[in-house]
Amino acid sequence: MVNLSLKRRIPPLENGDRLTRYEFERRYQAMPRHQKAELIEGVVYLASPLRFESHAEPHGHLIGWLWTYQIATPGVRLGIEPTVRLDRDNEPQPDGVLLITPTSQGQSRLSDDDYIEGAPELVIEIAASSVAIDLHDKKKVYGRNGVKEYIIWQIFENKLDWFCLQQGEYVSLELDADGIIKSKVFPGLWLSMSDLLAGNMPQVLAVLQLGLDSPEHQMFVQQLSGEER
Repeated sequence: MVNLSLKRRIPPLENGDRLTRYEFERRYQAMPRHQKAELIEGVVYLASPLRFESHAEPHGHLIGWLWTYQIATPGVRLGIEPTVRLDRDNEPQPDGVLLITPTSQGQSRLSDDDYIEGAPELVIEIAASSVAIDLHDKKKVYGRNGVKEYIIWQIFENKLDWFCLQQGEYVSLELDADGIIKSKVFPGLWLSMSDLLAGNMPQVLAVLQLGLDSPEHQMFVQQLSGEER
């Protein structure tokens, strides 16, 4: 006789499972302890335990920088490790997203069950043990689905790349003469890369403040509020 309780039991997620997004969500929601899990190109990836200096601290630095920008920019929202429904085979959980709200003409929205659907304008990933997938499959998936900017911080290499989507391909944003990277999508989002990599957060925030005081940022805020529409 078949044990009906076993027959009805939902299988747990395992690394390497090949699933549709629907089946991935069904198994993920049934897990008794929700560890971080992502679906990339139809393959399940379960996160490893996170260390402090190689993930948690740099993650905090980037989020602090983005949060400072977000509170000065109405119409922009920041999220930490949200589930993002991109397409049938991809449901990542990036380390952070910065998005423009739908009312301010953003390209993603929140579903009725409170998940992001569509591509946020900016995605960040902290890459230590995950560098291979973050630099390859995830990068390809984000670009294909229209994530306009992608920041990936390779911790062990102490290297940060900031990509901007141009004609369907990611192109690296370059430092200006002052060593600052400036977002193409979020005017005023300025980053002193050398200070971030050195852990000099007061200077990182000082440079960001220059961006927030710029005419470009003021015009962007007016645009988001609808004053120019």
